Order: sequence, then structure tokens, then C-alpha cells
Amino acid sequence: MRPFGFFLILSLICGTACAQAQGREALGWGRLLNNDVFGDGQDRWQTGSGVVSKVTGPGWNGALPGRAGDIVELRFRGGIVAPANLVNPAPGDRRYAAMLSLGAHTHFELRGAEISLGVDLVVTGPQTGLPSLQREIHKLLDQPMPTVLGAQIPNGIHPTFLLEAGRSYEISPSAAFRPFVELQAGVETLARIGADLHFGLVGRDELLLRDGTTGQRYRAIRGAHVGWAAVLGGDIAHVLHSTYLPASSGYSLTDARTRLRAGVHWQGENSSVFYGLTWLGEEFTAQPEGQVVGSMRLNIAF
Repeated sequence: MRPFGFFLILSLICGTACAQAQGREALGWGRLLNNDVFGDGQDRWQTGSGVVSKVTGPGWNGALPGRAGDIVELRFRGGIVAPANLVNPAPGDRRYAAMLSLGAHTHFELRGAEISLGVDLVVTGPQTGLPSLQREIHKLLDQPMPTVLGAQIPNGIHPTFLLEAGRSYEISPSAAFRPFVELQAGVETLARIGADLHFGLVGRDELLLRDGTTGQRYRAIRGAHVGWAAVLGGDIAHVLHSTYLPASSGYSLTDARTRLRAGVHWQGENSSVFYGLTWLGEEFTAQPEGQVVGSMRLNIAF
């Protein structure tokens, strides 16, 4: 996506929000932490990432507004992908890559479809500071020092456009099925189709946002329900381009990138917990197998 397009869409989202700034308020915060330590316990590939979102708008009545710009999400993400061995990687394994991103997204309803539209400025390479941070953590924990940083994905700035469209169908008063499609262009360019199942009242009539690594949906505007909810989901993507797996380095992308996920929400009077597991299929043809990544959010109030 060209920088002009990035700034055009960003200005449309922010300009609409600024024009409606009077009466806007903070509606909620969403966050999710992903790490394979919470999953299969192996420090490899999609090894760690996190996202924090702040949502503002004129109010929330349990449903998306009918126009773009009323609900605006400011999203901050960070993550590291790495070869399976940070000291002696196998020939053909993926290169180390660090990323940070900041973006603006708006969420609204259009003819019955739930739309999420936004742009992110994705920064890659040593300039993120994440490789140096990981090196210091390894030193503090007396772990082997990574030797793959010299061959990591270089510094870059990648404007990235993201569009998701979904529709929720009631199966019962406490269960819903939501198919969706997603288009992304920028740091990775792909088309994705999938679906999510939601069982329970916790999370219903709330704003749920999708994590970019796992596809898990995390809560950003919370409702009044307490108790438990379970989620299942999956999707498949065709990836046309990946900055993290450059063809110039000899990487061949898999024909399909698959994700299968499950999770549990618990909401108390003041505290909440989410834990989920996601199986991530192979992303490049030399990757020998998939992996399991865990996702967690804790909100404990005393």
C-alpha cells in the first residue's frame, strides 16, 4: 500500500472522529498477550506478540453505529518471529523479525455487515528496540545469546491497510455464529475467510476486536454480563506477499495459512480472565510443522 493511500485513509478516519469530537469519551480498553510459552512451550516462529487498543466514541448501546468514524480504535501492536533455534538455526528456517505498529481503525455496521476498517504504520527491524530487549532478557536469565540478529529482517516502515467484514447469526439466546472475510495489504498482503462460534452471554453485545497473530477476538467494550463464555474459530488465508518471509531470500509461502483456535472468558463483578489456544499452520514451505500459541488477558481488581 502506497504511503499516500495510508495517509488518505488515516485522515478520513481521524478527520471524521475529530469532526465529531464533541461528546466523545473513552469507551474501553482491549489487550491480549500471545506467547508460545503459554501454548506448546517452544520458543520458535510466532514466539511472542501483544496488542493494546483504546476505543473512543460518543457512546455504546450494545451495537455498532451506522457510520464510520463514530467508534474509533487506536491500536498498538508489537511482536517477534524467530527461527526455531536462536543460536544455530536450521538451513532454510525463517529469519528473525521484530515489529511495532500504531494504527487507527473504525468499526461500524453497513447493511447488516459488521465492518472494521483501518490503517497501521508497521515498523520493522532493529529500530524497534525489541531485538536489544530480548538480548538483555536472555542475559538477565542466563540464557544463550541469540546469534541470528545479524541476519534479521531489516529496518523498514510499512503502511498497512486492513478491512474485515462479518455478520453475526443467532443460533440461540446464548450462542452466535459469525463468518467473516478479511483483506490486508502492506507488511503482509493476504485475503482470509473464516468463522467464529461464541457460546455464553459474556462478550455478547460488546465490541470484540481481532488479534492479528492468532485471530482470537478480545474484548474492548465490556457489557454487564458475568459468568463464563467459550469461543471456537478458524480461518484460512492466501498470502500474496510477506515482508517477514521475503522471496528474495528464497522463501516460498505456503498455499494456505491456517489458524484454529479456542478460548474461555470468565467475567466476575470486577475482574476478568481470558485464556485461549491457537494452532498456527505452516507459513512457509520449509517450516516442518505448525505450532500452538497461547493467548492471555488478566484484569484483576481487588
